Amino acid sequence: MNATIKLEKKHFPVLLDELISIISPHYGGTFIDCTFGQGGYSKKILENKSNKIIALDRDIETQKIANQIKLKFGDRFNFENKKFSEISQLNCSKHKIKGVLFDLGYSSIQINDPKKGLSFNHNGKLNMCMGINKFSAKETINHLDEKSLQKIFKHFGEEFKSKTIAKKICEFRKRKEISTQDLVRIINYVKKNNKKKIHNSTKVFQALRIFVNQEISELINGLINSFKIIPIGGIIVVVTFHSIEDKIVKFFFKNYSEKSSSSRYLPIISNENRLFKLNKRKPIIPSNTELNINPSSRSAKLRYGIKISNKSDFSELIKKFSYLINIENMGNSL
Repeated sequence: MNATIKLEKKHFPVLLDELISIISPHYGGTFIDCTFGQGGYSKKILENKSNKIIALDRDIETQKIANQIKLKFGDRFNFENKKFSEISQLNCSKHKIKGVLFDLGYSSIQINDPKKGLSFNHNGKLNMCMGINKFSAKETINHLDEKSLQKIFKHFGEEFKSKTIAKKICEFRKRKEISTQDLVRIINYVKKNNKKKIHNSTKVFQALRIFVNQEISELINGLINSFKIIPIGGIIVVVTFHSIEDKIVKFFFKNYSEKSSSSRYLPIISNENRLFKLNKRKPIIPSNTELNINPSSRSAKLRYGIKISNKSDFSELIKKFSYLINIENMGNSL
């Protein structure tokens, strides 16, 4: 029984071997680990004594793990409690930056922490704040208007019952403040005939987590600011876990890399605004071996690009996903 519990709490860095094989040709400098978490990537990279790490994480709880790594690796490791959109605030003048890494997943330790309120299996107040937040899921559910809630559930969770769920939430909260299990019961009532395998609450809870932590604007600004901070030849690696993240990352790399002609019969059109060289245009996914060890890695996709230009007009990226950014901005009213 105890062994089972330990296994469930163990953290597995996703696509670790693949990530290391991609960045190892760039060894001999500083890598910025934008989503430090349990430190899996950082520790592996620091095994090579020519490397240094600047680690970022908005979750202050990760400071405990960072302190342990600092004791072992000394000046080759530094940690800052920051959101990765704030990467441009780092003092990198003394560092030879070689790459920036993002693992956008949440660890089982974070999901199972009742204080964070990320799981629909826990009782108590809604939270979902990962740190340095402006508002919580509790404020969102209990104060945002019906139309806004519907947009969040529809666009961030791809919830087909978004309209009905938003309506029932607004009716219920007239009687009492909504807790985690209240929200689960509302969703179960609306989706009582749902025969799909995933839990009824999965999509709504995903949507709330994205909204509360401003994950869309965080990712877009994190990618843009990472590009600005690395030199030509530097690498950006991103591991995503849901379709919205992957759409953004895919567009970021492919739209700003080589572009083909609209017709296969015409020559490839050169683009002076190319920013990345892509060695792989398709995402890297976990092997069967990794899936057997860590089934939660099944939705992971790794994409990466190597910087080839200092030009940095990302207006197309912002324009393409402006509708999602606008939904996040509804939180400014809370």
